[in-house]
Amino acid sequence: MGGPFDLGGKRAFVPGGYGGIGEAVARALVEAGAAVTVAGRSAAKAEALASKLGPKCHGLAMDARRTKDAGTAVDEAAKRMGGLDLLVNCVGMNREQRLAEVSEETFDELYQTNLRSAMFLAQAAARHQVAGGRGGKQVHLLSVRSQLGMRGFGYSAYCATKGALVMLVKQHALELAPHGIQVNGVAPTVVLTEAAEKWRSDEKRWKALLERIPLGRVAEARDVAGAVLYFCAPASDFVTGQVLYVDGGITASQ
Repeated sequence: MGGPFDLGGKRAFVPGGYGGIGEAVARALVEAGAAVTVAGRSAAKAEALASKLGPKCHGLAMDARRTKDAGTAVDEAAKRMGGLDLLVNCVGMNREQRLAEVSEETFDELYQTNLRSAMFLAQAAARHQVAGGRGGKQVHLLSVRSQLGMRGFGYSAYCATKGALVMLVKQHALELAPHGIQVNGVAPTVVLTEAAEKWRSDEKRWKALLERIPLGRVAEARDVAGAVLYFCAPASDFVTGQVLYVDGGITASQ
């Protein structure tokens, strides 16, 4: 019998899996013993990462904003791996626009990317998990902005979609519990990836960010991957409908 963090024999689908956080998550799952299929808009990037991760890994092209496309990718991942046990949804984006400037196009784009895609990726994955009869796990990447607004910046669409995703996690946890499937969320603060450059390139903004974090630093991708691994592993079999804030203490202090 494996340990509390052993994922030997598990099959994981990681949409958004070749981004900074997604890659760290995919690597952590592989190191724990899982077979992993990563997906994103670029087939070349997904396949390149899969080849680095090992022989049990696959890469697929997928536009998560298109419901049919997302469902097809989940089906193909399950086909290649012989089933599906884990979904780790790393799809997400932000575009800053202050309230007076928010356009319908931007709001709809974030809704489609951050919330609607999560709904239908979860639905497609659940169909395979329920049919497989082995239970499973679903984990969605969130943000501290799912609980806290962002002072001084235009985050209407981002906060609204990430906040709604928290409730989607809770509802899916209740609906999938009878099938032995746990659904949880991981909500980091700013993570040291390429996306964090807009923060680091603005000295004043970066200083203000660090001052808000009790631990005095931003997250690294490995911090997020560790939390995801917990929610994917047997260690969390009695935990569902929860959000773990990987934020250095921000939400404890605000």
